[in-house]
Amino acid sequence: MDKSTRYKTALALIKSFIGSDGYPMTEIGKMASITSILHREFTEWPFVGFYRTIKDGVLEIGPYHGSVLACGIINFGKGVCGTAAETQKTLIVDNVYKYPGYISCDSDTRSEIVVPIIRIQTTVAVLDIDAVDIGYFDDIDQRYLEEIVSIL
Repeated sequence: MDKSTRYKTALALIKSFIGSDGYPMTEIGKMASITSILHREFTEWPFVGFYRTIKDGVLEIGPYHGSVLACGIINFGKGVCGTAAETQKTLIVDNVYKYPGYISCDSDTRSEIVVPIIRIQTTVAVLDIDAVDIGYFDDIDQRYLEEIVSIL
């Protein structure tokens, strides 16, 4: 199954699941559900998770799924997550070991995409996804992941 089809499957499930019982989920519940659905659909990802802004300029690990223990705190402007949070732009890194200031939580990770979640010009969280292949992420991932985080 191609990547777009897999995203469409995940997106349909996310849309149908979140708030499907008539009671709106909390943001944490939505994040937990999104990470679970994405990790189930893309089993090759060693990590899919959210980092939430806990105070000005500081991200803390939120709901995630994966085979690695995530970094607990990341400052804005540091590593891939902190840079995406600070610039408020999706960041795709083809080879994390060539990224200046990369923060490694898993030695198997080779590429990464981080999608910021912006509300009223403020980064409230980022969605962070790792892959073991160099150059794994592309504009297809960016388009679908940006749509997914817009549900939050």
